[in-house]
Amino acid sequence: MKKYRPTTASRRHMTTRSYKKVVTKSTPHKKLTKGGKRAVGRNSAGRITSRHMGGGHKRKYRAVDFKLDKKNIPAKVETIEYDPNRSAYIALLCYADGERRYILAYKGMKTGGTFIAAEDAKPTVGVRMPMREIPIGLEIHNIETKPGAGAKLARSAGSAAMIIAQDGTHTHLKMPSSEVRKVNSNGWATIGTVSNEEHQLITLGKAGRSRWLGKRPTVRGNAMNPVDHPHGGGEGRQGRGHRRARSIFGKPTGKGHKTRKPNKYSDSLIVTRRKVGKRRK
Repeated sequence: MKKYRPTTASRRHMTTRSYKKVVTKSTPHKKLTKGGKRAVGRNSAGRITSRHMGGGHKRKYRAVDFKLDKKNIPAKVETIEYDPNRSAYIALLCYADGERRYILAYKGMKTGGTFIAAEDAKPTVGVRMPMREIPIGLEIHNIETKPGAGAKLARSAGSAAMIIAQDGTHTHLKMPSSEVRKVNSNGWATIGTVSNEEHQLITLGKAGRSRWLGKRPTVRGNAMNPVDHPHGGGEGRQGRGHRRARSIFGKPTGKGHKTRKPNKYSDSLIVTRRKVGKRRK
């Protein structure tokens, strides 16, 4: 992490990533980028459908390959790059047949290294293979929930799931949330941890930096009027008037309230529910 001298109040606690130690190229591969509008929390009528979103710096989208369907073809790591659309770093691969693709960079990935997705490969860090072939106890990321559907789980910076059991057609994974769930063992995953594990230690330092990222302010409910929030209203500072805290929509929030839908399709795949609170592991 990079820290700054406290020349201003906002600089005092501000921290950023040390890009020079990891990133090897500042401009993306043009053929794998595109522009376009980003979601800003509004629908086609201009009404807010997701709060706290809007503005932010213009971004180029990097086409990251999550299907990773080029099997048994070795690739060389050309660059490690910053991606404004995700918390992890990305890597530009050049396959043996000349094609270039972006993938999520894993922890310890360096330029000049190799990457391969193969069923009979040796299970080492950075190799992609079916989960049924990966030994118990290894950490994996970029996990498919359905074979061939593309990676869905463990894609954010520093995250990884651990294989704790092989049970017939399913593999038991301990997720970053501490939940234990079953996943089809024919799905593919990459061994290792996603890069940029220090992402959660970043301190923005000032409100303006949040606005650059497209995050609009969050206002306390008890600072609003009754028409805007269940906690609003009253002369001066008031209590919320309810036993439990509520969201702007009147639903319970925090304090261990479960928000998961009952009878969800994936209930049968969950072995152990995630632990809620500070001590999750």
